[in-house]
Amino acid sequence: MKLELLSPAKNLEFGREAINHGADALYIGAPAYGARAAATNTLKDIEALVNYAHLYGSKVFVTTNTLLFDNELVEAVKMIHKLYSIGVDALLIQDMGLLECDLPPIELHASTQCHNASLDRIKFLEQVGFRRVVLARETSLEQMQEIRQATRLDLEAFVHGALCVSYSGQCYMSQYLNSRSGNRGCCSQPCRSTHDLYDGDGHLLLKEKHLLSLRDFNASQQLENMIAAGITSFKIEGRLKDLSYVKNITAYYRQLLDNILERQSTSHLSPLTFHLSKSSSGSCTYTFTPDPDRTFNRGYTDYFLRERQPMANFSTQKSLGKLIGKVTSIGHNSLTVSGTEPLANGDGLCYYDADGHLQGFLVNGVQRRTLTPNQMPNLQVGTTLWRNQDQQFEKQLQGRTAERKIGVEMLFDTTPEGFALRLTDEEGLEVTHSITAEHQESRNTTGKENPIVKQLSKLGNTPFVATAVIDKSQGRYFLPAGTLNQLRREAVEQLIALRINHFHPTGCPRIDNGAPYPTPTLDYRANIVNDKAEMFYKHHGVNTVERGLEQTEDYDGKALMTTKYCLRYELGCCLQGKSNFAPKEDIRPTDTLVLRNNDRRFRLEFDCGNCQMLIYKE
Repeated sequence: MKLELLSPAKNLEFGREAINHGADALYIGAPAYGARAAATNTLKDIEALVNYAHLYGSKVFVTTNTLLFDNELVEAVKMIHKLYSIGVDALLIQDMGLLECDLPPIELHASTQCHNASLDRIKFLEQVGFRRVVLARETSLEQMQEIRQATRLDLEAFVHGALCVSYSGQCYMSQYLNSRSGNRGCCSQPCRSTHDLYDGDGHLLLKEKHLLSLRDFNASQQLENMIAAGITSFKIEGRLKDLSYVKNITAYYRQLLDNILERQSTSHLSPLTFHLSKSSSGSCTYTFTPDPDRTFNRGYTDYFLRERQPMANFSTQKSLGKLIGKVTSIGHNSLTVSGTEPLANGDGLCYYDADGHLQGFLVNGVQRRTLTPNQMPNLQVGTTLWRNQDQQFEKQLQGRTAERKIGVEMLFDTTPEGFALRLTDEEGLEVTHSITAEHQESRNTTGKENPIVKQLSKLGNTPFVATAVIDKSQGRYFLPAGTLNQLRREAVEQLIALRINHFHPTGCPRIDNGAPYPTPTLDYRANIVNDKAEMFYKHHGVNTVERGLEQTEDYDGKALMTTKYCLRYELGCCLQGKSNFAPKEDIRPTDTLVLRNNDRRFRLEFDCGNCQMLIYKE
């Protein structure tokens, strides 16, 4: 089973760095119609990234995963044909109307916005031609295993990054509040805002808290369990994050997956009973030590992978960063901090004030564990500090921070007309390049280092590193260094071209069948906003179709958000008594709960049978 580390690519530069730091695959926004409207890319840049990725045997998936209106379908299909022609490996989509269009034979992946939480729906997606599904973030290890046993699809799952509080594709809050649809790539993230919480009688229970803002996902300690459950692609969220995040998090998970592969190859004690391998080529070295705590994070959770656990941070939606220590003393214009984490001028530190709000300050000077802030914060001895701006780490991540090399064996030999160099890479791909040159006897008879081997092994800034250099002429001949350099350079160019061509996708024929959809009716949550999508579902046996809210804007009686996250649970008031939190004294389990954001009020309903919370406009 091949494992794939899938990293975000905001643009060409970010994509190349993700490859350099160990990504087996990338996902990048198309020129239009991607779920991150602020992360689009030109076809020229995508083609350059495809060639760079294919050199390493890595893949490029393009996101065209928004809902499409009728007047957008023609242009979207034209764009998809161009993406296929430049060698894109797969297309992530949400809108099923595309399957009723004249698509090229490009591999299709069902984006997480397809609400891939139901086994019946996932099996249907397999029947209609999808090669992969991106599982809902809420999927547990047990559910992953159930899906794996029931399908042959590639299973992709998130392992790191920001969490949408709603099931992906099932949130209409941004659309309702300001006509910015998350399903159209324009989410305004109202879940990160503060809300007041009221009971049904209008009593204020909580004021200005981030009641819908989740911590960030971190499944790094569950990778082996996810592999055992059948996950083959491990997705890092973050197409809008900065470059240091992409470098750091990609390198971190690359090392974790490599350690799993190494343990399996050297130990009979591995819990995995099947063979694992990497899905791309080359090995990475880094100039820094990867650490996810040192780049943007809101604190971590592994969400529903195992069992329900603390998920939200009511106090802030901002990055906390790395835990530093506690304030041990406070001077006139300085404070002393416990712990051993090195600190530096320019670091940004944060803490919670007496009201539970996140505050911060910059470090102007450091003397051992005594800090001089740019402005003295209002805090007490014993206050916990985090670092959400790590000056030294950010400096380490500037410039060239990783090197990825593909192993190659080099064989030098004579030919009747001159000399030849054969290169064989990790996959067994092979090129032989010959030059015409005189067979001039070497004067090097001292038995010292073979100058031909020495010169040929200098692969320098190429993507390759020599794992073996064999001179079948046994050093009997002399060639100028320039001639050997030319022979090596031209052979390397041929191998690069061969690799790029070898990993070009071969196509994935469309499937046109009448596989029945699991249900005969679909409501607004199917997100149907064009005639082709309606035609698709009716083609597969659906009798009644309701159009999506992006088209109808009819919000009455419809859930604006459906989420497995439960505010009652977080407040210790689970109606089934399952919460591990101490109950908040002034909230009774039977209370009606209402959220208020500015002048908008939202009614909460709790579907305890399915362990879900639903939010409606009041």
